Amino acid sequence: MTLTKTSLFTAIEDVIQSLSTENITPERKSILQPLIDYIQIKATQNEEIRLNFICTHNSRRSHLSQVWAQTVAAHFNIQNVFCYSGGTEATALFPMAAQTLEKSGFKINTIAEGKNPIYAIKYNENSHPIIGFSKTYDDAFNPQSQFAAILTCSQADQGCPFIAGAEKRIPITFEDPKAFDGTPQQAEKYQERSVQIATELFYVFSQIKK
Repeated sequence: MTLTKTSLFTAIEDVIQSLSTENITPERKSILQPLIDYIQIKATQNEEIRLNFICTHNSRRSHLSQVWAQTVAAHFNIQNVFCYSGGTEATALFPMAAQTLEKSGFKINTIAEGKNPIYAIKYNENSHPIIGFSKTYDDAFNPQSQFAAILTCSQADQGCPFIAGAEKRIPITFEDPKAFDGTPQQAEKYQERSVQIATELFYVFSQIKK
């Protein structure tokens, strides 16, 4: 039976079509390869693919990674992919990260207010929304076993030498756009980081053989 490809919102599809993997260096591809290998093994065995993207505060890079990974998996029609995010501590999803996703075409609704708001992030009309809020990586919301832990910042990578329940620990670190908070370059730098994350995850999922 052929599975119907998920139709993404047009604006997101346009962003994905504009991504170019040509500038991903061989060194960076070697960093991404363990994630490709992990996903491929799970896909070949028809097992659930659980990816937990971890950063120190679970406020920026880990959320961007979680959302783009889930979306790109849908773009390539790779089934049974479940993406999560967490931190070594919980803070809040930073507003500029959410705004950056909105500019790329995601539809975001706030479903709970407060110091750590909860967002429903949709990439198409019918799929279950991605639930975005800040939490620790071992929060009950996240998988407790049979997942890959992807470390998106060097602080979390160094601070979490062991992650309970993870089948694989994969460091794929990104520069923190937080460095530009409060500057005229803030929006530009968040967009730049979002595009880098989207591009590299596009490359990862493009390598998966179904």
